[in-house]
Amino acid sequence: MINKNSKDGISDKLNALSAYIEYFLNNNLYFYDQPLTELKGGSKVIINGREMGMFASYSYLGLLGHPRINQAAKAAIDRYGTGTHGARLLAGTLYLHKELEETIAEFKNTEAAITFTSGYVTNSTVIGALTGAGDYVFSDTLNHASIVDGCRLSKAALVRFDHNDMDHLEKRLAEAPAGSTKLVIADAVFSMEGDIVDLPRLAELCRAYNAWLMIDEAHSVGVLGKTGRGIEEHFGMDGAIDIKMGTLSKTIPATGGYIAGRKDLVFFLRHFCRGYIYSAALPPSQAAAAGEAFKLIIEEPWRVEKLHENSTRFISGLKQRGFNTLNTETAIVPIICGSIERSLMLTREVQRHDVFVLPIVSNAGAVPEGSSRLRTTVTAAHDARDIDYAMDVLYKAGKATGILG
Repeated sequence: MINKNSKDGISDKLNALSAYIEYFLNNNLYFYDQPLTELKGGSKVIINGREMGMFASYSYLGLLGHPRINQAAKAAIDRYGTGTHGARLLAGTLYLHKELEETIAEFKNTEAAITFTSGYVTNSTVIGALTGAGDYVFSDTLNHASIVDGCRLSKAALVRFDHNDMDHLEKRLAEAPAGSTKLVIADAVFSMEGDIVDLPRLAELCRAYNAWLMIDEAHSVGVLGKTGRGIEEHFGMDGAIDIKMGTLSKTIPATGGYIAGRKDLVFFLRHFCRGYIYSAALPPSQAAAAGEAFKLIIEEPWRVEKLHENSTRFISGLKQRGFNTLNTETAIVPIICGSIERSLMLTREVQRHDVFVLPIVSNAGAVPEGSSRLRTTVTAAHDARDIDYAMDVLYKAGKATGILG
């Protein structure tokens, strides 16, 4: 048991957090980890017996709960059970895993793919497997935490460049020693801002400075491109990215992460990436569910079209009502509140009117100081009435909390 009266660093952190959380609990301003008892059709959830519109979902194409995906997962359990014998390299690989990786490679138009147990594990271990002492890793300042941690775990020199600022990146690349190994990493769609990386310029700089390019497509698969294949399709730049990273837990309603790229790259990661070697294989149900989801994206293109339509409606409607949504042009729509307290107050008012959203506060390190926000999302499962109702609720709450006018 930790002694609350001690002055060691861990106790101090726990005591400070306890006091902080107690204040917000006493004022009905704590909203994390609310138990969802039912998911209804992708756009609704049941919380404490109340039906609420879901505007915090990563299921961008509304595939969560799709009957075909559910059936694929159930069939995999019936055939293989709920787990595997362990790590694939040492305990064997299921055909399901190979099939999923072939599906991903085809979807991303690469020679091969490799899957991991989570998106976080993918980023945090792949970067270190590919780079080491004497190498240079260039990372956008607003990259996801898993990328940041992967860079820190690597022994390569970490060089950060201003958010989506290609002139600054070029300056940093020019400063690296000639002949050194260089890896440039960025999100395709930034998870807290919703804006899109400048891939044309990014790819141009990587070619000019002989740098490898790794892009995290966690929030772009199913979101960008006419058929939802991601950022290369969005810009018409097939093959521009060397290392294509993605997740199986957002548009794809399962769990896991992947890297798609050249055969030699994937073979190397199977034998030298600790996140693959020392992690148990994906459960059969998750591998089967993910594989079926990729097929559905191709077979039901209306979902991508509906998502683009809903995103435009939501972003333009919030801007017209006076909200600051930064430079988003995707399904991730930040609503800037400024202070932590205002973001929590806005969340409280909105949830009282049955719209489920959650705040991102600046003291957690995910967003810059003074830019606490609601990170709202829209999906293909929403209809126009859902979106209009949510925007009206947000507008009234914004007025009541002083965020608007």
